[in-house]
Amino acid sequence: MTFRSIRRYLPQSINGRAALILLVPILTLQMVVSIAFVQRYYEDISRQMTRNLFSEIDFFIKIAEQAASIADAQTDLATLSADLDGSARIEPGKVLGRRGRFDLAGRAIEKTLRNRYQALHGVDFLGDPQVVQFSVATDAGNLVISVPMRRFAAPNRHQLLVVTLFTGFLMAAISIQFLRKQMNPIRSLAKAADAFGKGRIVPYQIGGASEVRTAGIAFLDMRDRIEYQKEQRTLILTGVSHDLRTPLTRLKLSLSMLDSEDDIEATTADVDEMERLIDSFLDFARNDTTEQRTMVDINNLVRNAVGKIDPDGHSVLLAEMPKERVRAELRARSVERALANLVGNALRYGNNARVSVKCSDKALKLIVEDDGPGILPHEREKAIRPFVRLDPARNQNKGGGVGLGLAIVSDIAGSHGGQLVLGDSQNMGGLEATIVIPL
Repeated sequence: MTFRSIRRYLPQSINGRAALILLVPILTLQMVVSIAFVQRYYEDISRQMTRNLFSEIDFFIKIAEQAASIADAQTDLATLSADLDGSARIEPGKVLGRRGRFDLAGRAIEKTLRNRYQALHGVDFLGDPQVVQFSVATDAGNLVISVPMRRFAAPNRHQLLVVTLFTGFLMAAISIQFLRKQMNPIRSLAKAADAFGKGRIVPYQIGGASEVRTAGIAFLDMRDRIEYQKEQRTLILTGVSHDLRTPLTRLKLSLSMLDSEDDIEATTADVDEMERLIDSFLDFARNDTTEQRTMVDINNLVRNAVGKIDPDGHSVLLAEMPKERVRAELRARSVERALANLVGNALRYGNNARVSVKCSDKALKLIVEDDGPGILPHEREKAIRPFVRLDPARNQNKGGGVGLGLAIVSDIAGSHGGQLVLGDSQNMGGLEATIVIPL
């Protein structure tokens, strides 16, 4: 198993990974302490304490074997048991070996006894947790000896392990709480950056370690510069467009006073074209970020946007829509304008347009298709740039464009944290323009 296959099961959040980095060393330390200290230390103590009982056990065996009869042996063993901290008796039944699977001290005791007494039948640790009982074959019969557990192993032998584990988990819990406090500024920075990428400006307060503070300051400076540049672009284009409207108005007045109808018609067409260009510039320069996001019904939004479009002899098909009501936080007027631009482009270069909506847990897709000539794959990225016209590649009989329609749509999608994706329409054979907005 490689690291890449393991990485799929690792936590994805920074809090989860930080906790993993913290807990793995602590758990490893607990295992090392358990193996190196509990097993070695307690087993060695149990072996030593068991060896200290050999003389008493040997004395029990000697008394039993030197007695004249079994009754005398039982009497002598009972007397000796009253004087010693243990008991012995002759019984016909053998003691079966029983101990817990993880009883390390019991395993060491049983192994030490078997090495000493070859005739040992078994050692029972489960009959009475406070007593160790075992049987040894002697000349007088089966000798059953019972000795308190405290004489074989240190009392509370698991106390150190419990204390170590409790202390480790307590310190881990405290460390995780402290770690969360350190991670909160990073999470706040990530949320602010993600919101700004989706066109929202959320409050962000600089905090945390020095490196996080430096990153936060850099983010705020970057956000301010981007907002300033957007404002400057809007002011420049708005100012230029406004200044051009004044001479255009004078031209219209002058044209109304001319006598030659042919000259008036040609010049009026040029003035109208210039006015349309200025309107496109203003449309492109419009600051969509000033519009507040609101929760809107996607189906109603799309129907309203399509309903406001004048197909002028063409058809606009409202096709696939979500069956269930879908609400999303959007800038409604901006999205309607983007759909209007896409449908307008579709009807300019084709005869029919098809509008559909697809929605998942992660993204909203507004799709506009046409039956026109489409855009070649290597020119699609270029087509989204401002003031780029690809009319030679499409139908010019239906009027030329300014080169801002797709750029406006791309800007609106970007202000929602999404993008405009161009492709080939599988339903109509022309261009497929998709506004992808993350939810």
